[in-house]
Amino acid sequence: QVQLAESGGGLVQAGGSLRLSCAASGGAFSSYHMGWFRQAPGKEREFVATINWSGGSTYYADSVKGRFTISRDNAKNAVYLQMNSLEPEDTAVYYCACCPKWLVRPITDQREYSSWGQGTQVTVSS
Repeated sequence: QVQLAESGGGLVQAGGSLRLSCAASGGAFSSYHMGWFRQAPGKEREFVATINWSGGSTYYADSVKGRFTISRDNAKNAVYLQMNSLEPEDTAVYYCACCPKWLVRPITDQREYSSWGQGTQVTVSS
């Protein structure tokens, strides 16, 4: 099973930016579709963004569209989430996830992802 580890979280003021990284090991990363999810205290985990194996296709939740950018570097076995114009509502633990079966359209259901990182905390102050 693919192992994932997130980094780059922290405390930022509203309007600021953060770049999250996810390092993968234990699998053929260049063949895997990847995703980012987040979970705020007391709330269920929700979809943020996903990217296909080559990086040629991406998809975003409406709440982050135009502000967040998902990307990947297969030579480094890494996926990234650039977060701009952050809002207090973005405060959550952010998780990297791996390996949905994406054939026709992107996968937003967390049940379709088989590998997960431990998460990194993002806190946005007013």
